[in-house]
Amino acid sequence: MQTSFLQLNEGWNAEPNAPSSAVEIQGSDLVLSFYVNAFQYPEFEEDEVAILRFVHCERYRLGSMNDEGWFRGQCRFSKLAPAWGEFYLVQGDSALLNARQDWKTIDSPSGNGQHFLFYFRDDTFECVAEQCLIEPSANNALQRTGKKLRFSPVAELRR
Repeated sequence: MQTSFLQLNEGWNAEPNAPSSAVEIQGSDLVLSFYVNAFQYPEFEEDEVAILRFVHCERYRLGSMNDEGWFRGQCRFSKLAPAWGEFYLVQGDSALLNARQDWKTIDSPSGNGQHFLFYFRDDTFECVAEQCLIEPSANNALQRTGKKLRFSPVAELRR
């Protein structure tokens, strides 16, 4: 099965120099926070944070692959993913999903897990979760500016 990448971020992205990505586990959910790109998107202010919630997260990894390694072809998605620095829903070859051995398990598989991938400047975030939501929080820059995910991954997959 061929691997495909559906870009989820539109009109927003992580800060390109020092996004300071952080992971917090809340029950079976994973909350990912990072600084947003105020350089490219003027509706954001410097040092504002984006917060994404991955509902029923089965497993995740925060790997050391950076932009330099990706451009040198050292990442398993280097020749496949459309661009570095974006947020994707990855579909297709499960061998690529399972190629890494440094996953951290949070919850048992539900059978509804989707593979999410976010390339930050100095690391790569991946997780398998039922869905991704923009966290409704007063300190979430994505919520404040009304940003959305490009589409609902759950609805898109059910078509």
